[in-house]
Order: sequence, then structure tokens, then C-alpha cells
Amino acid sequence: MKKNNTNRIFACCLMLWSVYCGSAYALQSDGDQPIVIDSNTATYDDAKAISIYTGNVISIQGSIRVNSDKLVVYFINGEADKMVFTGNLAKFKQTPKDGDQDITGEAYTGEFYPKKNLLILIDHATVRQGGGVYSSDMIEYDLKTSLVKAGEKESASKRVHVVLQPKAKEQPATGK
Repeated sequence: MKKNNTNRIFACCLMLWSVYCGSAYALQSDGDQPIVIDSNTATYDDAKAISIYTGNVISIQGSIRVNSDKLVVYFINGEADKMVFTGNLAKFKQTPKDGDQDITGEAYTGEFYPKKNLLILIDHATVRQGGGVYSSDMIEYDLKTSLVKAGEKESASKRVHVVLQPKAKEQPATGK
């Protein structure tokens, strides 16, 4: 019975979050932009088809920006297929659409799949948008639709923490 209640609470939180984020979509051009990486060091292993960047790594694709201590890029047929970033809380930021507040997040490890527009945050993961905050050991974030999935279905012991702030009330107009 306790597991069913946990699942219902999680489903309710996801529904609330999707309503809260419903109008947010990634900038359409993000996925079409090149990935630009700056770091202190870089190595490329052609035989393994991976490149490794270390030291104050900054990777940018359109409005998506990730800061980390280390980034490993895995290539398939010459294209970046998977990017794994790690650090003392690696951080990401994305502008969902022009004029909207940025979505930010952090985790000790992150996996970015450029072709799928999927970002997976692992270990002390947090995602923030507006007044809403999601925290869990694992968060999947769809960069194209801003859909957030937190927690693990296999484990009821790993909890998801969600804070949804109320919208600010409008001040009544003062007529003179």
C-alpha cells in the first residue's frame, strides 16, 4: 500500500510539473547548432572514437550551456552520440524559448545525448525552473519539450523532492 501511495504522489508531482512547465519548449534551433567546447586540455583517441576534455570545461549548443570539470565525448560515424560530463556539481543552463526564464540544473554526473535531446543528471541531481525545484538521485530532462522525469521506478527507497512555488499575485490597479 505504501508503494502505491508513493507512485501516486510521484505521478501527481509529474503532472503538476508538466502543467507548470507546459508552455516551455527549447529554442527550436538548439539541436541544429554546432557543439562548441572550451577546456584547459583536450585529447582525441581515433581508435576508440572518444575525446576527453578536462579543466574548466564549457560546452555550448545553441542556448544549452554545460560547465564541468571533465567531459568525455563518444562518437559514432564521426558524430557526437553521447557526452558524459562530471565535476564538483557540473551545471547546465538552457533558455526554453525567447523571453522565458532559464532552466538550470546540476549533478555530479551528467549524460547528454544530442540526437535524442536528452540530458540525464545522476547523483545529487537538481533541476530548477522559475520557482519550481526538482531534486533526486536521477533526473531525465528532455531538452526539446522541457519534460522532467525524476526518480527510479525500480526503487521506492530513493525519493524525489519537489517544491512548487505559487505564482506571484497581481497587485490591484490603483485608480485616481
